[in-house]
Amino acid sequence: MTKAAPNTQVFNLEHEQILKLIPHRYPMLLVDRAENVIPFESGIGIKNVTYNEPFFPGHFPGNPVMPGVLIVEALAQTAGIVVAQGMEPSSERFVYFLAIDEVRFRQPVLPGHQLHLHVQKIQNRRNIWKFKGEALVNGKIHAEAICTAMVGER
Repeated sequence: MTKAAPNTQVFNLEHEQILKLIPHRYPMLLVDRAENVIPFESGIGIKNVTYNEPFFPGHFPGNPVMPGVLIVEALAQTAGIVVAQGMEPSSERFVYFLAIDEVRFRQPVLPGHQLHLHVQKIQNRRNIWKFKGEALVNGKIHAEAICTAMVGER
């Protein structure tokens, strides 16, 4: 994760602030708070994984594991927060997920884990954004992916 350049504002966002930035709501909002957000550049999303998550009863009974696709979605939501924090608020703006590349799942994410969702911009052209993401638990990478999204109008 790169450090902020001098005079760059860094944000720590609580749940209520995240709700103003991205359209996701329960049960699909997968970021509880965000730290060290440098608009348009990088940030860390935090997801507290609890046994009460709606997906655990079916994934898998007796051996609860967070679905990998939801870990990638949490990375993408964190990247969306990083981009949206730098834009003027708008109910007409929407982020469209375009691609997921180089996905790797290293270890399972279990109830009681706290995911640290590190995202770093690797490319931006006009309204297309590409971020490298790593999902860590206790400092160890559990999943990683490159997410590409487009900011557009509804």
